[in-house]
Amino acid sequence: MEQPLLLAMSEANPVEEAKMRTILIAVCMVMLIVASPASAWNGKGHMMIAAVAYNKLTPQAKNRVDALLLLNPDRDNWIDLIPDNTSAATKKMMIFMIAATWADRIKSDTDYFTDGTHNGNRPPDDPSASQNIGYDDLARHKYWHFEDVPFTQDNTPLPTVPTPNVRTQMNAFREVFASNKPDPLKSYNLSWFLHLIGDAHQPLHCTTRVSFTLPGGDDGGNGVKLNSPGPANLHSFWDGVLGGGNSPVTALNAISTLPSPSISAANDLDVDHWMNECFGAAKHATYKTPIGAGAGPFTLTPAYKTTALKLAQKRIALAGARLAKILNEELK
Repeated sequence: MEQPLLLAMSEANPVEEAKMRTILIAVCMVMLIVASPASAWNGKGHMMIAAVAYNKLTPQAKNRVDALLLLNPDRDNWIDLIPDNTSAATKKMMIFMIAATWADRIKSDTDYFTDGTHNGNRPPDDPSASQNIGYDDLARHKYWHFEDVPFTQDNTPLPTVPTPNVRTQMNAFREVFASNKPDPLKSYNLSWFLHLIGDAHQPLHCTTRVSFTLPGGDDGGNGVKLNSPGPANLHSFWDGVLGGGNSPVTALNAISTLPSPSISAANDLDVDHWMNECFGAAKHATYKTPIGAGAGPFTLTPAYKTTALKLAQKRIALAGARLAKILNEELK
C-alpha cells in the first residue's frame, strides 16, 4: 500500500508535486540527522589533546589526576588497551589519554542509557539534564558534547540554543575542580572535562547552519552530505580529519606533528572566548567552498582537506595547552 504522502504526489498536478517532493526531501533529511551520532574528534584526536596536556602538567597535577582516574569505573578496560611492555610513567600517561575518550565510550556501554530527545542530542526538560552527581548518573548526556549556536546564509529565523551544553558543563566542572567536593565527584567531572575540552575545540561542535530546508539546523554538519568515497557527512569528515588509528600509541606518536600555540591563546581560559573562537572557525573554515548552500552532496577538494587538517592540528594543540593550564592551576 502506498504511503499517504507518496499517494498524494501521484494525484497532484506538477506544481503541487514539486512542493511535495521538497517537503519529502526535508523530512528525510531531518530523519537522517536525528539518527546521526553527535561525536567529535575521533578517539585519536581526544587522546592527542590529553597527551599534549599531560606533558605540560606539574608533578603535583600528574599525581592528582592519576589518583582521581583510579576511581573511574571503566578504568580496568583502559588497561587492556595499553601494550604490556609500557613503562609505568607512560602507562599513567596513556590512562589519562584513554580517559579523554570515556564520554564517548559510554555511548555504547549498555550500563548507560540515552536520555533526552533527538536521539539523545536534545536535553530532557527536567533537572536531570544538568545534574552533577557523579558516577551514579548513568545517563549518557549526549547534549553535553556540543553547543548548537545557529547561523544562516538565507535569512531563515534562528532557533534558540539548547541548554545545558558543552559551554555550561565545562564551567560547572571547573567549579568542582576548585572546590572541596569529594574525590569521586571530582573524578567524574575530570573524566567528562578531559573529553569536553576537545569537543569545544572541534568547529562543528560549536554551531549549526540553519536554512529553509533545515530550519532546525544541520546538527553541526551532520546534515551536510558528502559524496563517496569517504565520510558520509561534513561532521564525520571533521571528526576523522586527523586520520585513523585509535590506539594510545598511535595518538602519542602523532603529537610530534602539532604546532605550538601562541602563549596568549594558551593562557586564555575563558570558556566564552573558546566558544566564540570555535563558532568563528566553523562559519569561516568549515562551511566554505566546495561546501555550498543546502544539504549537498558535495565533493571535498584536496585544498579543503589540507586546510582542514592544518586547522585541526592547531585546535588540538591549543586544547591540550589550555587543559594543562586549567589542571595545573585549578584542580585541588
